[in-house]
Amino acid sequence: MVRLGHQLIQTQSQVLKPQQILVSTLLQLPMLLLEQKIKTELEINPVLEEAEDWEELEEEEEEVIETNAEEVKEIQDEFDQVEENKKSDEDKLNDEVQEEVNLEELLPPEDDLPEPRMPVDRSEEDRDMPEPYQETMAEHLLKQLQLLKLSELEFRIGEYIIYNLRDDGYLDAEVSVESISQVFDVPEKTVEKVLKAIQHFDPPGIASRDLRECLLVQVEIKNEDGRYDTLERILKASYTDFINKRFEKVAADLNLSLDEVKKALEELSKLNPKPGEGYSDTKQNYIVPDFYVEMVDDELVISLNEYKMPGLRISNHYKKMIRQPKKIVDREVRKFLKEKIDSAKWFIKAIRQRQMTMQKTMEAIVNRQRDFFIKGPEYIKPMIMKDIAEDIEMDISTVSRVCKGKYVHTDYGVFELKYFFNEGMETDDGESVSTLRIKERLKEIISNEDPRKPYSDEKLSKMLQQEGFPIARRTVAKYREQLGLPVARLRRNI
Repeated sequence: MVRLGHQLIQTQSQVLKPQQILVSTLLQLPMLLLEQKIKTELEINPVLEEAEDWEELEEEEEEVIETNAEEVKEIQDEFDQVEENKKSDEDKLNDEVQEEVNLEELLPPEDDLPEPRMPVDRSEEDRDMPEPYQETMAEHLLKQLQLLKLSELEFRIGEYIIYNLRDDGYLDAEVSVESISQVFDVPEKTVEKVLKAIQHFDPPGIASRDLRECLLVQVEIKNEDGRYDTLERILKASYTDFINKRFEKVAADLNLSLDEVKKALEELSKLNPKPGEGYSDTKQNYIVPDFYVEMVDDELVISLNEYKMPGLRISNHYKKMIRQPKKIVDREVRKFLKEKIDSAKWFIKAIRQRQMTMQKTMEAIVNRQRDFFIKGPEYIKPMIMKDIAEDIEMDISTVSRVCKGKYVHTDYGVFELKYFFNEGMETDDGESVSTLRIKERLKEIISNEDPRKPYSDEKLSKMLQQEGFPIARRTVAKYREQLGLPVARLRRNI
């Protein structure tokens, strides 16, 4: 028998207010996206407007916001009178309307508004200089496609191929000759014909389906005098062994000497494995730093990059409207006006809260990584997000939002904030060192090794241990992979 009944269960949950959600959202936006968010808010909220002059903004806010108690009472009485006259028609709505038109709520005190600050123009010359036009990879290839004698259908196939290339120049893995032939209802050999033609465009090897095809196309174009015969033969017959640097096996299988294999390897190094490089959209990869940390008079000065972020204020026009309630008879207009003013207030406060949290977080990072900003990256110290969260007395999730996608401009280059967070390791001398320092040392050892006899991970581990870093072979392998360095066998050269 199944018994049905009611049971009370007590649970605890956190419900975020809209203002808190807004602050969290703005906090994780990098500078470029924040500028776009502000522009969008200016477009959708008529009460919010951009301040053209920061000094003028300060004077206007003082003039409009500073309303004495007598004026507040007088204006509030007018609102009450308007509501009294409408009682006969709006008895049920009266309480809601009175709640909506609280003047003291609509006009925040001066302390609640962001303090106007003069922006610092760090790039006046660059800002006035027009950006040079850069031709995209697709435009470059389409110009060449137009020079071929193709039918209208073949030209469309060529366009389709060009617009389905990855940034590195290879044909998208999901786009095959078979799928293209089905899209245009043509034989596969027609697609192959157009694809081969594009692969011989400039840069050669573009639109290849894999690295082997890319290299073979370039060899075919360059091999007019037979100089690349050996390399072409190796790529066709022993490609896998060759790229895995099993040179002795390649030589034995193809009846070649090691000198011939070595010469083919030198010729291979002159080819371009990523023909699409140089044609990516530079604007997408352009980093705008969110912070500047500079040494001024032997002191580290931290500043937010806010030059392009416009000043915001609540429109004086709408402020004057709410001071004349007799002219705003329509209840929906008053409700709309209150909602928009509230929204503008929240947005301005959220921007200010973002600025304060960003500044506090960056100051805490600089305090803990002072040697880095003064002496250079080799002096970076172990640090985790929990350290910064404790320093600024905020949650780790807040620190995470601040650091996500944010960059700082220093005397030693531009760094992502997450670069400063790394685990530590204690040396034999008892000194705590950053794992970044160990990785840099590992990279340095590998770059100076004999290419004919590269160090194994076990050997690298022993070398680092001799320098005082207690690091195991598995840890060396993990760091090597994070640095993008191949195993010893693949680092080997003839």
